Parts: sequence; C-alpha cells; structure tokens
Amino acid sequence: MNQSLFAYLVLISPLVFVLTAILSWFQKGIHPSLVKKAASVSSIASILIAAVSGFFVVLYGDLESPLLGVDELGLSVRLDSLSVLMLLMIALIAFIVLRFSQNYLDGDARHGVFMGRLAATIASVQLLVLSGNLSLLFISWVLTSMSLHRLLVFYQDRPGAVIAARKKFIVARLGDLCLLLAFLLLYAEVGSGNLEVIFQTIQTKISSGTTLVYIEGAALFLVLAALLKSAQFPTHGWLIEVMETPTPVSALLHAGLLNAGPFLIVRMAYVMEASTIAPMILLAVGGFTALFASVVFLTQTSVKTALGYSSVAHMGFSLLTCGLGLYPAAMLHLVSHSFYKAHAFLSSGSVIEVIRAGKVKSSTRTGSPLLIGIGILTALVIYAGFAWLWGINPQNELSLLVLGAVIVMGLARLATSAFDSNGSFKLKVQTSILLVLVTVTFFSLESGFHHMLSAQVPELVNPNSGELVLLAILLLAFGITVFGQILAPTLTKKPGYQALAIHLRNGLYANALFDRVVRALYTHHPKKNPVLKGEVNETTSEKVFLTENQLA
Repeated sequence: MNQSLFAYLVLISPLVFVLTAILSWFQKGIHPSLVKKAASVSSIASILIAAVSGFFVVLYGDLESPLLGVDELGLSVRLDSLSVLMLLMIALIAFIVLRFSQNYLDGDARHGVFMGRLAATIASVQLLVLSGNLSLLFISWVLTSMSLHRLLVFYQDRPGAVIAARKKFIVARLGDLCLLLAFLLLYAEVGSGNLEVIFQTIQTKISSGTTLVYIEGAALFLVLAALLKSAQFPTHGWLIEVMETPTPVSALLHAGLLNAGPFLIVRMAYVMEASTIAPMILLAVGGFTALFASVVFLTQTSVKTALGYSSVAHMGFSLLTCGLGLYPAAMLHLVSHSFYKAHAFLSSGSVIEVIRAGKVKSSTRTGSPLLIGIGILTALVIYAGFAWLWGINPQNELSLLVLGAVIVMGLARLATSAFDSNGSFKLKVQTSILLVLVTVTFFSLESGFHHMLSAQVPELVNPNSGELVLLAILLLAFGITVFGQILAPTLTKKPGYQALAIHLRNGLYANALFDRVVRALYTHHPKKNPVLKGEVNETTSEKVFLTENQLA
C-alpha cells in the first residue's frame, strides 16, 4: 500500500462517526438500537484505526496525503506523533462517553438525536487533529464549535443552557475570526497552506536571518484564537454556566473540545518560536487564568461548577506551559487532564463516589511553623533530587525548572497538609511516598512525551528578558497563593478571610460585565417580543428574561 494513501484511509475514523450521525436522522427517538450499535462500532473502529496509525508512524515516520485543492489550499491529512496521540486520546474518550450515553439518556424522547450530535462532534474533533492544511484545519475548527453548540442547546427549554450557549457562540465566532486572520497572514508569509511547508519555511528563514514579515501578527491571532477556544479569563464565564447540558456533553467538552486551544498552539509551535510577543501573552493570560481559576475552584460548593473552574485552570496551565516552550509537557498535561476530567464528570453523580469520599478521615492542622517548614523543605528536596538525577541543566532548561517550581508548590501544599497535622506517623510516610511517586511520574512521562514529540516541536530555548520578568511575577503570585492556602486552616474564622471567600466563590464577578453585554444583545427586545418568563442565574444573581423566539 502506498504510504501516503494510508493517510487518507485514516479518515475512515471520522467518517464512521459521520455515518452514525446520519443514521440518527432516521432513529431520532426512544431506544435507537441501530444508532447505539453504530456508535459502538464507530468508537471501536476509531480506536483500532488510531492504533494502526501509530504503528505506521513508528514504522515510516510522518505521513501526509496528497492535496485535494488549488493554490496549496485544500484537503490533506497529516499523520505524525502529535496527531496520532490526539486521535487515540479522542477515540478512547469517545468510546467511554458514547457507552455512557447509551444508558444515561435511555428512554429520552430524543435519544437518537443526542447520540447523532455526539458522533458529529467527535468526527469534527478528529478531523481537526488530522488536518494537514490550513483550509481543512480552519473548517474543522469551525465545525467543532458548531457541533458543540447543537449539543449545548439540546434541551432548549432550559434558559440557563440557552444563555450560556449563546455566550459561547459569540466567543467562538471571535475565535474563528482570529484563526482566519492568522491563517491568512501565514499564507501571505509562506504562499502555502501545507503545514509541513509552513514549518520548514519558517525554520529556513530563521536560520538564514531572513525577515518574517507577517509572523508576529499570525502568532498573535493564533494565541487569541486559542485563548478564546479554551475559556480563558475573562471569557471563561460560559464554561461555568453551561452545566445544564447532559453530563456526557460536559465530559466531552471538558475532556476533548477545550483541548483545541492548547493543541493549536502545539501544532503551530514553530510559529510561536518565531514570535516574541505571542509567548508572553500565553504566559501572562494563561498563568493568571490558572491562578485565578484554581483559587476560585476551592471555594465552590457545586460539583459541576467546581469542575468547570478546574478545567479553566488546567487549560490556563497548559497554555502557560506552551508559553514556556515546553510543548511536550503541555501535551502530557493535556492528555492526563482529559482522562481525569472525563472520569470526574461521568462519576459526578455517582453515589458510590460520594460514599468513598465520606470514608476519608481528614486530619486537623496544628499551625506549627516548624512542621510547615519541614513539609515545604521535604517537597523541595524530593523535586530537586530528581531534577539532579535526570540531569536537568539550569542554563539550558530554565523553563523546565520554572515549571518544576510550580509543581514544587503543589507538592509543598500536599506535604504540609500531612506533616502539619495531628495525623499518624503512617500518614506522613504515605504522603512522602506519594510525593516521590508524583515526582518520578512527572519526570518519566515528560521525558517520554519529549522523546515522542521532539520531531514536531522546536528545541527548547531559554526565556528572553521580558519573559523572565513575567515568570518572576507569576512565580511570586503562585508562591503567595500557595502559602496562603497552607495557612488557610488557621484563618478560616477571621471576618476578612470569610468575606474574601464569598467574593472568590462568585469568581470576583469577572463574568458580570460580559454577561450583561450578551443579555443586551440577545434578550432585550421589549418592543418586539413580550417577556414570557424569568430565571435567576446563580452565578451573577441577576434576573434573566427570555423571549418567545429564544424559548422556541
């Protein structure tokens, strides 16, 4: 078989999901047996195709199909380690979500419609990660957003879901516009939509000292598209509010579709490398979003809202990691977060999980400065020791050490919870073992992902002076926040702390302004339509009025 033709055969994976979506047109209602069977066959076939694709990439290297189009723009498929990794991840998550959906909506009057929309969304995401040309990448990017919108408004009689979906629609269209502008600038710079040609041309021009005229603008619009796609501050509100959709939609959204932003940046890593401003924006916005959302997450009482803020924080951390130039580490975080979040949403309503959580006995913190210091020192020694064993060079891998500093803060938070408590000696030993396992796992997997993706991303370079200033500010902010969390048990009864917790629980009201703008655009038509009903939005405590056209 011609190797390039095999790249076309991998399109069977999204195609079988498209056929499942088409079949749902004929079985829209209760107990869609054929649609269920087609979904099962599609998900299994997708896993097999992803596995075979990985074998071919290992055997032959990167594969690319012939172009179907004109002027170097059109349909082409790219198979490399990055696309195969994403394809396999999506296939596994699709299998889990579709299997869960067969029972979750059993008996629903539009069960077949729901399964079909899920399949169409999965097909769009798979097409996105397989794209080898700017044209196909843009088309599939838009398709993922449009197919997701149809899932978000599956229950159109839920006002909260409709409002959140329309907010998402506005953000998505802005993201689409940014991506289109980025691709137009890249095409003007290179004269081709082929991804491999773009990457090679950029590397050649950089090595020869040739000026890249449009690359800064292209990188800037790529970053904006990724930030908007992945619900970064201050446009994150729709993700927090879109919790009235069926649970499988939340699982697919948080475990799959949000990843499109970091994936875009990793795929366009060579464009990012050629830019000065774009990585700094990723550091600033991604870092702030990760910090902001992770703190707000700790104050939430609703499981799904907490998971929503968790996803915002994780996407921010992934984009922060991309800004550091640690693209393999970003992919490691993306993949691990996807499986974790799929499990978290699909089990969020499980009684068994609640019972298990109830059996966990929490220890009381003592507030001893000495024990807190021992916990922080233990985390630092463990991480520094493994960094030395792995041979990390501070002069050449400063970005990796910066990322390690953030991880040390997380380990310190875990260590102090155990050491500075009335827990048993066994608890402290178990915590120390856990710290070692986490550190070994991080270094091992990061090394593995670096080996796997090294041919698809540029070599790591040290941050410039502007990036170093941003990193210093971010590390200081992370350090103060973590230290505040360590001391939190001793501050819970203070009025100032309680007041701050209330503001944080409301996300510091960052979503209020955008929320009002969207409602003005979509819900305020007093002269044309009468107000039929109102709903109270828990996030902003404001009255939401929906008109007849919106409820239809």
